[in-house]
Amino acid sequence: MAFSKILVIDDDIDDQEIFLTALESVSTSIQCVTSGSGVDALKRLNNDEITTDIIFLDLNMPIMTGQQFIAEIKKNDRLCNIPVIVLSTSSHQPTIDHAKSLGAAGFITKPDKFSELVRILEEILN
Repeated sequence: MAFSKILVIDDDIDDQEIFLTALESVSTSIQCVTSGSGVDALKRLNNDEITTDIIFLDLNMPIMTGQQFIAEIKKNDRLCNIPVIVLSTSSHQPTIDHAKSLGAAGFITKPDKFSELVRILEEILN
């Protein structure tokens, strides 16, 4: 599947910028919107302020965790089929299993190297 619109949900602005820079290395034609919280992203998705083909989601965020966001989006008939890829610092297998059991389409542990992030995005988006 070709993706033309991406939503990145991460409370860390630096991580958002790194993702956007890596994405630009992969494709300049993909539109990307960012959100600093699951609450904000859910509100904007529900109000049709943003549309997306795929979501990249951090787990460790205040107010609404990534796990809570996945659970909420999967309850919504209009949004439940949007693939959610968790992009987290965690590599803890129970955390990965839990995210997938909630409906995450994939789980990526944030790589240390920028080039590895680019490679991962190329693999997912192309």
